[in-house]
Amino acid sequence: MNQPVIFDKKPTVIELEAGTYYWCTCGKSQNQPFCNGAHKDTEFTPLAFEVTEKKTVALCLCKHSANAPYCDGAHSKL
Repeated sequence: MNQPVIFDKKPTVIELEAGTYYWCTCGKSQNQPFCNGAHKDTEFTPLAFEVTEKKTVALCLCKHSANAPYCDGAHSKL
């Protein structure tokens, strides 16, 4: 598996509290957009990202964003 699974062709908009999060890069997690370990036995690893204050973000679900974990509209070209 060298390409991620496209979980959805739109982002998820979610309010996050300050903290460290682990974004799923493989697309196989059933806890999207966050990692649940489904990448085991693949070349994918979760992407850690920090939120410094409570805010609403659009997180990529197509797994093709050049600005991961944030959506950059790449899903519109899939």
